[in-house]
Amino acid sequence: MKKYKNASGSRLKIIALGGLEQIGLNITAFEYEDSIIVVDCGIAFPEDDMLGIDLCIPDVTYLKENIDKVKGFIITHGHEDHIGALPYVLKEVNAPIYSTKLTIALIEHKLEEHGLLDSVRRKVVKHGQSINLGQFRIEFIKTNHSIADASALAIYSPAGIVVHTGDFKVDYTPVFGDAIDLQRFGEIGKKGVLALMCDSTNAEREGFTKSERTIGAVFDGLFDTHRKGRIIIATFASNVDRVQQIINTAYKYGRKVIVEGRSMVNIINTAQELGYIRIPENTLIDIDRMKDYPDTQVVLVTTGSQGESMAALSRMAMNMHKKVSIKPNDTIIFSSTPIPGNEKSVSRIINELESKGADVIFQDAHVSGHACREEIKLVYSLVKPRYSIPVHGEYRHRHAQAHIAEELGYDHEHILMIHSGDVLELSDEGAHVAGHVHTGAVFVDGLGVGDVGNVVLRDRQHLAEDGIVIIVLTLEKGTGQVLAGPDIISRGFVYVRESDALLEDSTEVLEESLDSLIERGISDWGRIKNTLKDDLSDYLWKKTKRRPMILPIIMEV
Repeated sequence: MKKYKNASGSRLKIIALGGLEQIGLNITAFEYEDSIIVVDCGIAFPEDDMLGIDLCIPDVTYLKENIDKVKGFIITHGHEDHIGALPYVLKEVNAPIYSTKLTIALIEHKLEEHGLLDSVRRKVVKHGQSINLGQFRIEFIKTNHSIADASALAIYSPAGIVVHTGDFKVDYTPVFGDAIDLQRFGEIGKKGVLALMCDSTNAEREGFTKSERTIGAVFDGLFDTHRKGRIIIATFASNVDRVQQIINTAYKYGRKVIVEGRSMVNIINTAQELGYIRIPENTLIDIDRMKDYPDTQVVLVTTGSQGESMAALSRMAMNMHKKVSIKPNDTIIFSSTPIPGNEKSVSRIINELESKGADVIFQDAHVSGHACREEIKLVYSLVKPRYSIPVHGEYRHRHAQAHIAEELGYDHEHILMIHSGDVLELSDEGAHVAGHVHTGAVFVDGLGVGDVGNVVLRDRQHLAEDGIVIIVLTLEKGTGQVLAGPDIISRGFVYVRESDALLEDSTEVLEESLDSLIERGISDWGRIKNTLKDDLSDYLWKKTKRRPMILPIIMEV
């Protein structure tokens, strides 16, 4: 193992503020003395029990507390789980953004939507270039992924070099641009690398990930077989290379291409403007012109491959799309695999589509954008890091990469399985977790950011499971005498018309409670509310084994 010269004796701190227990929410801070750089700033999509939540963004309290040190955001590529939180975070931690051309263009779309385009500095960096930020120098290295312009980073600090792969795969025959710059990984490896932070998403899968180009031959076969009707292909909006191959195949078979879904249209327009996708003349048409062509001459490329309820394909399946209805001769191709947790949604959409007579194909029309085990081994053998820090993925994915590192001869002391919030200190003397900072997810619901927390979510869960019962009571001002009520209003608890007896008995229970309170001379509203709530809750549990949310409302006249 090489030694790493560190004249000042200071340590490099690596602080994962998200992304180590889940897919998404990727954000990592690198700190050395008076400088912090932030790699990626992504969202996570809500879990099933996060009722009404649109998306989750990382808690950046640590960055806000150290805002004077933050020199900039370095973004590896343009996927939502790496750029989606930027508009929210930049409102609190405004620092320049550095990334490649397509990534910056996609970020600018987001900043424009949030009115931040004029207040946030952006700089386009080419692969092979370096930028200096405080105590750090960051070099962008060309990699391959399921979106163009993806980068790995070599982060140079006085404590040593850290290589961060970003999301990557090794693709020797990419659809657009050059193959991954393995030579540069090897050159940096020869300098002596302190730590490797490597993508773990596919670390459980054996072998190599197939090249994106192989999908072209798959599409060719599918288009040849299904000539008798429309072809509808659902894929990730950001997979520009996949859309390029669909367009190439459609052109070959004389079909017009329609792009549907807001995110898909935005990304394809941006990619076309920047030259990342080449579309033959008169191939792309607007959805309104679809009726001018027979079904045998149309291909529809759409969002919704993950079964998202509001995406274009889902709306088509549920007869909610204004311009497209599924027909018996349609062939629908899912050009993606379900992200863990989305399997049920995808299955539901497939059932809906097939019930309408469509032919649904969801196998062999997708390749991953992430490295499998042999590609991960290749990067380790080129970089030769002193420490292995598996990142990007759930614990089981990162644990699988730890096993790969063990196979390559790393012991437990040199494989660092950190958790979100851990402050990992690295130097030539060693590595250890030196503390913990506040992390977590902030929930975005509509226009509200952070105003829905765990308490509100628990209330929503409670309402969803057992409903609500409202007690309305009117008291006379001064005397405290009951003028009206108690009346009961229920929603989502029992069907009122069939539960008259239960509600009448519940009213009697409340009347007895009130009589008891009046006899004891209790007029404090707080005590009245709590007593009514407790007595009614006990009675309803005894009768229904349910605990609805009970909300007493007292009015005074």
